[in-house]
This record gives sequence, structure tokens and C-alpha cells, in this order.
Amino acid sequence: MDFTFVCPTELHAFQEKLEEFEKRNVAVVGVSVDSEYSHFAWLQQPKNKGGIQGVTYPLVSDFSKTISLDYGVLASEYDLNEDGRLTSQGAPVAYRGLFLIDKEGAIRHYVVNDLPLGRNVEEVIRVVDALQHFEENGEVCPANWSKGKEGMQATNEGVSGYLSNH
Repeated sequence: MDFTFVCPTELHAFQEKLEEFEKRNVAVVGVSVDSEYSHFAWLQQPKNKGGIQGVTYPLVSDFSKTISLDYGVLASEYDLNEDGRLTSQGAPVAYRGLFLIDKEGAIRHYVVNDLPLGRNVEEVIRVVDALQHFEENGEVCPANWSKGKEGMQATNEGVSGYLSNH
């Protein structure tokens, strides 16, 4: 939600690493359940006052909550009524969901955090690097893999060779 405590830290953290995403040909898009008017007001508020002034990537308004519902991150007791409208008990807000979507529209990685837990942008970059390494080299990336490290072949020989060398 706009004007909360953890959200601006995340939006600024992604802004600070925006160039790293662009180098990797990755678009960053923020989505929240607030209106475009709320987004606009938040963008006018300075960072030192909890605002997101300086964020340049797109912010999408999911005021209807359909994106959050479709991606399974709506944090509320909700249902669709006979007219197909979303109904909820309590305020339907979104958990902190992050989705890496490839060029074909497939979700390749996602993580959903509870409301008080911010995301780690460095980990997002590491996962993007791992996905791109796999796409370019056909090698899978083991635990704690980072760019520049060896991948491994997705065969029994590749796994045992990797394990014996590490």
C-alpha cells in the first residue's frame, strides 16, 4: 500500500538498482492496490518524508484488486459474488509479491513476503542472472550460485562432478 513504512524502502531499493536490471534487459514494474491518484501524490512526496519521489519505473494501480487476486497475493478473506465482483471481509491489501516473468509471459520465479517483511533486491538480481545463465548456457545453477560461478549440467554426471569439485 502507498504511504506505508516498508513499501517506500523497497521501491527506492529497486530504483537504486534500476540500471542493473536495465543492463540485463529486465523491466521493473511496481503494482499496488492503491489508486493512480494515490501513486501520483506519493511520487510527489520526498523520500525523507516517506515518499517515493525519484522513482522512475512504472507504478500500476490495482485498485480493482484483480492483479493481486490473479497472482494469489491478496491478503484478505475474499470471494467473488454472483455478479463476479470481488467481495472481502476486512481491507483487501496485497502481500509483498515479486514475480519474474519471461518474454513469453511465463512466471519463472516468485516470492511472497508477509506485510512486515521487505524484499532483497540483490537476491532478485542474482535470480535474474541465474535464469539468464540457464537460458544462455543450458546449465542449471546450484544453491548460492552467483554470476561468474560455474553452473552445472542437469544430468547425474553433472551433479556428481559439481559435488566432487566443491
